[in-house]
Amino acid sequence: MRRILTARDVEPAIKGGAVFAAGGGGWADHGRMLGTAAVNAGQPELVSIDELPDDAWIATAAAIGAPAGTTAWQMLGADYVKAVQLLQDELGAPVAGLIIGQNGKSSTLNAWLPSALLGTKVIDAVGDLRAHPTGDMGSLGLANSPEPTIQTAVGGNRANNAYLELVVRGATGKVSPILRKAADMSGGFIASCRNPIRASYVREHAALGGISMALALGEAIMAAEPKGGAAVIDAICEASRGGIIGTGEVVEKAVAYTQEAFDIGTVTIGSGAGRRVLHVMNEYMAVSGPDGERLATYPDVITTLDDDGVPVSVGEIREGMRLHVLRVARDVIPLSASVTDPSVYPIVETALGMDISSYALGR
Repeated sequence: MRRILTARDVEPAIKGGAVFAAGGGGWADHGRMLGTAAVNAGQPELVSIDELPDDAWIATAAAIGAPAGTTAWQMLGADYVKAVQLLQDELGAPVAGLIIGQNGKSSTLNAWLPSALLGTKVIDAVGDLRAHPTGDMGSLGLANSPEPTIQTAVGGNRANNAYLELVVRGATGKVSPILRKAADMSGGFIASCRNPIRASYVREHAALGGISMALALGEAIMAAEPKGGAAVIDAICEASRGGIIGTGEVVEKAVAYTQEAFDIGTVTIGSGAGRRVLHVMNEYMAVSGPDGERLATYPDVITTLDDDGVPVSVGEIREGMRLHVLRVARDVIPLSASVTDPSVYPIVETALGMDISSYALGR
């Protein structure tokens, strides 16, 4: 499968990615900037992993930080390109293709501009179909590996003298917190290129087809938009094979930014039997019912939609809003080796004070 990505693909990527963003996943305007710049600068090419030889180098293009709009971040398209160049220089070999760590409003498009300018292919594979709070959760099972790898980070608020460039080599679990700290120091959001691996590893461990799924979902959304919000919500449910598990007004939003570049807390929607508590660590990681019963848990896709069917991120939520809670169950989406890696869950469970791994690992 080969597909030149064009201007017609930008909005579907953003809209489909926004559903899989699970309350996080970057910014629509940032994604629009990345996609528009890419298709005007060159011809980014989406290919399946089967188009590359087994020994080709593949890396992950990602953005690191908290996307809820509580910090003065700045990230330019050039930062994504520079991050790839720094990794290639350290690796001493060209990177043939880029995957993304997760889908999102902008993250679905993270690899487009490097593809247009450097010729790296956009690989139709993701470290996780949905957005998640830590780099380890999209690292294809490498989070607990003792083998040294390379991670780079580029970006930062220039006006605040917060622009940074980093090249770090070491075990993924040790290096990832360094990049997250760099994201905080840069203003809260930073571009990265990390974990170069062979194409054969991607083929065995990634969630294949994840970008095509976001594009198809976005196309379904756009086709339904002239029919109104209810039709859009129906189209999202049908295309994603998900369902609405709660609807109501936002009663309380209690989310705070931490120095580890996480937004952590809860969003409560509805009351009485319809009460839904969404547990946030940058993204929605779980949903509880009125008696504390678990209604959804990562790696389920959990997303809030307004009455027009537009995904509303954690940073955009305000008390009094009316929202619908979408759940797409884990058993209808492709899962990567990241999801079945038990080492990625303790940091999330400690931050949220709740069990995630039992569900994610199918215990």
